[in-house]
Amino acid sequence: MNTANFLGIPASIFPEQEILVFEDVRLTYGAALARVRRLAAALAALGVGRGDPVAALDTNSHRYVETYYATATLGAVFVPLNYRAKIPELRHMLATARVRVVVVGARYRSALASLLPELPDVRHVVAFDTAPNGGSTIEDLIAGADAERQETEIDESDTTILMYTSGTTALPKGVLLTHHDFTTYVCGTVELADGTPRGTALVCVPLYHIAGATAVMTTLFAGRTLVLMRQFDAATWLRLVERERVTHAFLVPTMVKQLLDAPELGTRDLSSLQSLAYGGAAMPLSVVRRAIETFPPTVGFVNAFGQTETTSTLTILGPEDHRLTGSEAEVEAKLRRLTSIGRPLPDVELKVVDDSGTELPPGAVGEIVVRTPRVMKGYAGDAGASGVDDDGWLHTRDMGWIDDAGYAFLAGRKDDMIIRGGENIAPAEIEATLQLHPAVDEAAVVGLADVEWGQRVAAAVALRPGAHATAEELIEFCRTRLASFKKPDVVRFFSCLPKNPLGKILRRDIRAALTADTRGDR
Repeated sequence: MNTANFLGIPASIFPEQEILVFEDVRLTYGAALARVRRLAAALAALGVGRGDPVAALDTNSHRYVETYYATATLGAVFVPLNYRAKIPELRHMLATARVRVVVVGARYRSALASLLPELPDVRHVVAFDTAPNGGSTIEDLIAGADAERQETEIDESDTTILMYTSGTTALPKGVLLTHHDFTTYVCGTVELADGTPRGTALVCVPLYHIAGATAVMTTLFAGRTLVLMRQFDAATWLRLVERERVTHAFLVPTMVKQLLDAPELGTRDLSSLQSLAYGGAAMPLSVVRRAIETFPPTVGFVNAFGQTETTSTLTILGPEDHRLTGSEAEVEAKLRRLTSIGRPLPDVELKVVDDSGTELPPGAVGEIVVRTPRVMKGYAGDAGASGVDDDGWLHTRDMGWIDDAGYAFLAGRKDDMIIRGGENIAPAEIEATLQLHPAVDEAAVVGLADVEWGQRVAAAVALRPGAHATAEELIEFCRTRLASFKKPDVVRFFSCLPKNPLGKILRRDIRAALTADTRGDR
């Protein structure tokens, strides 16, 4: 099925239903579909056809969503670009994807213009909003189209989105996701709209991220009103939840913390919220506990863990796991599991293996491998092997373990594992221990090169506002709770830890800072 049908099918049944809200724009299914099909006709007139890459470089908007569905209508390939990417990263993404048309927001026009002489494949630049020197805008294309273009017949193995990974350790990789991948995810997650109220979903994560893309698709297909935020802002998010009676939302951990710290939190009516999912990065235990205590008790929290390469979610930790009720033993077990990523979805097989591929027993740390019908087609260009073996298992490069009840826990990326004197050390275990200290807000642990031990354990720590702790105190705190070889050798304090826009800690930046800072310690 062409993913354009996620909009086209419900729009043909319920054309008058309001389905998309962005700032002062409110669109029905019928109006949105008409705009999409006219935009598709206009893009076709520019020479865009099946398999041609069309890139988008801007923050969230209704026009951004329309551009995706118009691209899918033609059987072309949508390339959502990270608007926070640096120039070398943008150059890499545009060149690797061999983009033919770029749709760009005014804020990013100059960055794109500086790259165009190096990008011979780019034939047209279209503006999302205003265009200088008589250039075309999305609204110009829609208004000037002479017809509405129907969905192109595609093969389910055709790529519909080329989505780049966050690139926290290297240049981003272009993940090829097919119509089949998204159809499997969407149809396995929600039911087709039936005209009954399905609630309202607030999407504030960027649409260049897999969580944003799948949220749009599932929301429109299910008949749930989609409310888009251009970019996340805590006060605006709270206001929109109240005004639009939002029932469903997805946040990354940094957003949750900003909401909890927002002065407006106690003044807004959040009683409509039913499901608050979070993911994209590790959630500190202190933050999720505070969220559970602060938000209305009717809110069901969901931890969703996934990868771009698997078309979003692999495992979930559901609402019941977030309800800290029951006996003392039950509450203690739930607290432990709040640090897990939950259990696999029905269409996901998950196991933990050693370096030889042998499955490990519960509690043993190894690499997490998964098998699901929505694993990516591969990587664009020369990005290396896909990580999928002959039996269809994707090697995630996430280290972790599974407990006796089937809950999966992360222990850090495979490349982040620290080997000290022949002992394997998972940074996540030390980070979780540091975060138990009342003065610690956040912690990140990396390995630094060491002549004697191979690597030594170094921790970057951000303290809570007004709190105080010394490096020696935190090292001793870990020593009494961990095996002695796991305690940090070095602790350095940061005002805040460097992260990407989705809240993932940039370990390469921390490692570089700690390496420079500790050269005199040896």
